[in-house]
Amino acid sequence: MNIEATPIEGVMVVTSQAFADHRGAFQRLYCDKELADVLGGRHVVQANHSRTAQVGAVRGMHYQLPPHAEMKLVRCLRGRVWDVAMDLREGSPTFLRWHAVELSAESGRMFVIPEGCAHGFQVLEPESELLYLHTAHYAPQAEGGVRHDDPQLGIEWPLPVADLSQRDRSHPLLTSDYSGIKL
Repeated sequence: MNIEATPIEGVMVVTSQAFADHRGAFQRLYCDKELADVLGGRHVVQANHSRTAQVGAVRGMHYQLPPHAEMKLVRCLRGRVWDVAMDLREGSPTFLRWHAVELSAESGRMFVIPEGCAHGFQVLEPESELLYLHTAHYAPQAEGGVRHDDPQLGIEWPLPVADLSQRDRSHPLLTSDYSGIKL
């Protein structure tokens, strides 16, 4: 696995090599030994799968508050998505900056989003599927989110937003005091 840093501390892109022959292909999606430095003592405790049908649909920008904050390791198993991490760690030199990477099954990429960063994605191909590995259990009382279209964030989605859940529509816009975020 090749591990690359991004401009946001803790946000990484991990690329796995696929081994192909006449039967098909094999690819290691996760290895705690190879990812030990990335995980930093954390353990994967939950795996989730999402399928999003419509091109242009956006899911996000989601995070969990402490003490339930989580690192996410995200892979695309089918289709193609524009995956975004947003730094919400007050005091971070990249506070309110975002970084995006295109994920697809063919690319072999996994996006690592640490605690204190929001995560979201836009579907670039129909019926795209993601696998999420989490280092904390889902805690509904700790979930949070910011608007995908918040002008202070300036996320550059590659396509017009075609579909958005009511929950994601209702995330608050950030204010100058950022009082809603306690990461």
